[in-house]
Amino acid sequence: MPIGINYLNLIDTRTKYKMKAKTALNPTIFVIFGGTGDLNKRKLAPALYNLFMEGYMPEKFAIIGTGRTEFTDDSYKTALEEAVNEFSRSGKVKKDKWEDFGNTIHYCPTDFAEPKTFENLKAAVEKYQKEFGAGTQVIYYLAVAPNFFPIIAECLQKYKLTQDEDNSRIVIEKPFGHDLESAKELNALLSTIFTEKQIYRIDHYLGKETVQNMMAFRFANALFEPLWNRSYIDHVQISVTEQLGVGDRGGYYEGSGALRDMIQNHLLQLLCLVGMEAPINFDADEIRNRKVEVLKAMRPFSAEDIRFHTVRGQYSKGWVEGKEVPGYRQEKGVDPHSNTETFAAVKFHIDNWRWQGIPFYLRTGKRLNQTSSLITIQFRDVPHQIFSSDVTENWQQNRLVISIQPEMSIRMQVQAKRPGLDMVLNPVDMVFDYKGTYEGDTPEAYETLLLDAMMGDQTLFMRGDQVEAAWELVMPILNTWESKKSINFPNYPADSWGPEEAEALIARDGFHWFNLP
Repeated sequence: MPIGINYLNLIDTRTKYKMKAKTALNPTIFVIFGGTGDLNKRKLAPALYNLFMEGYMPEKFAIIGTGRTEFTDDSYKTALEEAVNEFSRSGKVKKDKWEDFGNTIHYCPTDFAEPKTFENLKAAVEKYQKEFGAGTQVIYYLAVAPNFFPIIAECLQKYKLTQDEDNSRIVIEKPFGHDLESAKELNALLSTIFTEKQIYRIDHYLGKETVQNMMAFRFANALFEPLWNRSYIDHVQISVTEQLGVGDRGGYYEGSGALRDMIQNHLLQLLCLVGMEAPINFDADEIRNRKVEVLKAMRPFSAEDIRFHTVRGQYSKGWVEGKEVPGYRQEKGVDPHSNTETFAAVKFHIDNWRWQGIPFYLRTGKRLNQTSSLITIQFRDVPHQIFSSDVTENWQQNRLVISIQPEMSIRMQVQAKRPGLDMVLNPVDMVFDYKGTYEGDTPEAYETLLLDAMMGDQTLFMRGDQVEAAWELVMPILNTWESKKSINFPNYPADSWGPEEAEALIARDGFHWFNLP
């Protein structure tokens, strides 16, 4: 068989591994703190239902929702059924299947301000443990505000709900810390209650199908890895852009901003997947070791670097799809004189043999022209041009474009001859498109990650040292931006591509931002 790549047969080695989950999973109790919140309604409950529908849930399982709202088991089931009907990728529930699924759902009122309510939770967990038998695993999912993480962890310890290291796990949503110091404090606290193998720090971006395929694309094909270095790659761009504004999240966003909310976690995780060295095997810690190596090799920011290699922005009012939208400072819960950035662009360098001198440009923002998540690897130009200028009027360097959303695709952009009697070159795309290749719906990111948590697979979850390394990298930028109020805010209108300085950031090196057509 000739060496090369077959776009129709990109193999995700995890898929074969997960097929075992249909029969191999131990009985599982899911305890969802924040069981009445938006995350559970929009993501967790639909994900668990879809896993159940496709046969990936264990034979014996229970879902315990917690919250301060008063629900009976029946009224809680009804609320979740409505949520699944609205948000599930598979559409409205099938009544017979929902009846079976609903029988696993239990509601336990829990007030974090009243630790005694954990006694009721403990009784519910122990009831199912006794019913399911030995080896029952308990997964505590913290779908709550970060300030409740320590309180819940300490109560779980106090009521002896985490003593079984092999069968109890905690899943924590981002943000994991507000800065380096708070991340270290949270890590230190959790390490006194759990072992690292029990802690699952979730970043839903890593569960997206195209992101997972990065591993297969790089390491299952002989064609690309020899080119994946400074000798053949010109630069790398990672963009996660949103057309929406902050909406009702203005109060939260005021304490976060684009750099904290997106770059410190999502975009740096994508950078690690692009920049990592080949792992020896598919072991979770082996892969996470390679990611940490990337973060530790990244060049620290000096004051001069922050001045010339970073850009921040804040959107003003404008028009989006024919509708007038407010500026950030006019959004609900936002300070009228806010210094919070809704756009951030940063130029990073990885100082190692593979990537020395190659810039990595990361960009994210709200109220931009397009909603998309793209990884663009631009290759160096041909060393000697044999074609005349009239033949190469539309010439562009080869690009590999990995689209995470809105479409899921991997595109290799190459030069080809246009049909006709004349020799005229123009770019064409070799496309691996999920919709055109595979039948059926693609699993949501949370389905992948919840299944991994049940299987005890931490590959797609962040480790404590990885979180701290990411915070350490961005802290100089955060400190500078917070200490120096921007006199230019707002500096880009809604429905644009961000502040002009962002284009200048990449144009100084002779490049431009790549956007989907």
